[in-house]
Amino acid sequence: MESTLERLRRRLPAWARDWPRRRVLAAAAGVLLVVVIAVSCGGGSGGRADVPVVEGTPDAGVTGVRAPSTQTGDTLRVVSAEVDSLDPQRSYLPGVWNLMRLYTRTLVTYSSEPGHTDELVPDLATDLGTASEDGRTWTFTLRDGVRFENGRSVTSRDLKYGIERSFASDVIVGGPTYVVDLLDDPANPYAGPYQDESPDKLGLAAIETPDDRTIVFRLRAPQPDFPFVMALPSSSPVPIEADTAAEYGRDPVSSGPYAVSSVDPATGILLERNPEWDPDTDAVRTALPDRVVVRTGLTGVERDQALLAGSADVDMTGTGVQPATTARLALDEDHPVRDRVDDTTTGALRLLALPTDVAPMDNADCRAAVAAAVDRAAVQERLGGAVNAVRRSQLWPRGLGGGPEDPDPERDLSAARASLQACGQPDGFSTVLAVADTPTSVDVADQIAAQLAEVGIQVEVRPLSATTFYATDVGNPASVAANGFGLVLATWTADFPTPASFLTPLVDGRSIRDVGNTNYARLDDPAVNALVDTARTTGDPADWREVAAAVQSMSVYVPLAETRVQLVAGQRLRNGVVMQPYSGYDLATAGVR
Repeated sequence: MESTLERLRRRLPAWARDWPRRRVLAAAAGVLLVVVIAVSCGGGSGGRADVPVVEGTPDAGVTGVRAPSTQTGDTLRVVSAEVDSLDPQRSYLPGVWNLMRLYTRTLVTYSSEPGHTDELVPDLATDLGTASEDGRTWTFTLRDGVRFENGRSVTSRDLKYGIERSFASDVIVGGPTYVVDLLDDPANPYAGPYQDESPDKLGLAAIETPDDRTIVFRLRAPQPDFPFVMALPSSSPVPIEADTAAEYGRDPVSSGPYAVSSVDPATGILLERNPEWDPDTDAVRTALPDRVVVRTGLTGVERDQALLAGSADVDMTGTGVQPATTARLALDEDHPVRDRVDDTTTGALRLLALPTDVAPMDNADCRAAVAAAVDRAAVQERLGGAVNAVRRSQLWPRGLGGGPEDPDPERDLSAARASLQACGQPDGFSTVLAVADTPTSVDVADQIAAQLAEVGIQVEVRPLSATTFYATDVGNPASVAANGFGLVLATWTADFPTPASFLTPLVDGRSIRDVGNTNYARLDDPAVNALVDTARTTGDPADWREVAAAVQSMSVYVPLAETRVQLVAGQRLRNGVVMQPYSGYDLATAGVR
């Protein structure tokens, strides 16, 4: 008679049938948990919630539109984890940036066209901007007819003022600071609008507003990705008369189709229609629902529960459903919710960094030994298998265009031992692996330590507080050197879907900083820096591939796997389009009728 375990295994999809016994049992336990939760909240009977299902197919929202509709009305119900801030200059969460598309507009923004959501389109501006021949001056012209919720026209001065707020580092904290790096004068730093003591109060000299519809940016150095900086909510307009400094997030002024009506820890965030929004000025947002309600502070299981039980339409966090939910759907090939799943990679690359200023990782052959001994397939298994992670051996996310082919090599222990011989450590060596103290990351770190031990490399796994890990632990080069962190397990995600945004912070030696450093390998090689300069000037993916290849040859980073998520659309969700930069459904086009 067939065992219970084998019956469970047989019901798994093809990609999961090779799971080990403990993972099959764990999946079954997770399924039980989610079924109990969904039934208890969904009012269903017979073993699972009775949830009506919008017609669709798996991955319908990745390159197409899930359940297309043009009907307006009703309430879009959104669930979320904690929201860091509703102030567009203070948020650094992609899910919140997605929400901000409803009440903030920028010069340019991400397209809502399926399959092209990583591309920019004009928003407040009439085009994508004009760059000078040397790439240091960018000029944008604002379109007519755009008004704030108070009825006042949006002008170039409002955009300048919104950007200037990011310079007030003592008041406006937490958001991106790209504009500071690109526009500030190190010899005469601008302290932001709250400390502007100039007699004429002209503000930041690097931004000029010759008239209400023209804005000119003068950059310190050429930056082909500058339009992507302008697509961040931190580059949105703020009316100076409504700015309440650190309290602005309590009642931000809308320039989009919805306005924040109320914010309450218990009931969540309510957005209602902005009567001053003119659809003729906005080719991106459809504004189908009458209102949007966001329930915040929910755990991953609670968000899944709401989607499965029919009490939520979309999860805006961009993290996908929890492993228990994924397992539930995997075990039931006939489950109707499977047709509401959109599977996507996120661009978040888990990698092993080998700091070049920590012995013996200052020796290229010792680094090569580590790179050759790592087993990506085993790491992928620890991350939940192919459904949760895609193996990557290239320092380039899978969804980023123009990248190199990924050969997906197997580990080579013979090559690892030969490299150890070449670096003068034939019997191996000892080192410390720094890792954020989260269950998954520590589990992967333990797996890597076991792999390296097979060639004599003894690794002490040292978990560090997840709250300080990137800012001060591995983000401080002095801390890394003092603690002898020869290995750092990190996850890197670029803010923009461009090679420059992904590679430069990791490999440009001039990007190394004392706090929040992202060049985890402390790579400062003149040849690589020169290649970066060339690639930034041309913007040619071929030049960026040359940067990636040069870094790859040095074994300062060992790419491991890219995070993969499964998005589940709520039963009422219409116009579901996967917004790749935010790894979630685009709230700017979503409807419910």
